[in-house]
Amino acid sequence: MKDRSLVQIALYAAIFAVLGLLPRFDIPFAAGVPITAQSMGAMLAGVMLGAWRGALAMVLMLFVVALGAPILAGGRGGLGVFFGPSVGFMFGFIAAAFVAGWIMQALRKAPVFPAALVAAAVGGILVMYAFGIVGMALNAKLSLLDATKASLIFIPGDAIKAVLTALIAQTVARGLPEALLSRAR
Repeated sequence: MKDRSLVQIALYAAIFAVLGLLPRFDIPFAAGVPITAQSMGAMLAGVMLGAWRGALAMVLMLFVVALGAPILAGGRGGLGVFFGPSVGFMFGFIAAAFVAGWIMQALRKAPVFPAALVAAAVGGILVMYAFGIVGMALNAKLSLLDATKASLIFIPGDAIKAVLTALIAQTVARGLPEALLSRAR
């Protein structure tokens, strides 16, 4: 892997960490899973870097969290967060970034905004929720149906994050198209 790729992976892991500085919103009926801006970090990593680099950015971020860095929303970090109800969403960040990047690469001939919107929505909502709901059900002792119902509260915010991700990708593509690595051959 080239130095430039390593820097880009580290940059998007850092962007994810910065998004953790925004306040989290705890929802009582969401089994302890907060609403955060960090799911947008996974969407951005995949859409901007492509499948593998985006996923590696999320792996790096989880590694740093496991080492104890308080970069998750609300200043959380350490091994303990991997045993809570949001662990499914945390591992879902990796899959979300990969799928978003893969879709973005598959749609490279499509205009940037719609391609990025589809990629962010499928990766950052559908795929992430598949992991998150299972993790919530297992760790919060909920049925899959109850965990799915509890996760519905996250959809409007994540839809907004998908639109913001697509707008960012489109803006970057206009000003610095080579920075949209998911479109490179």
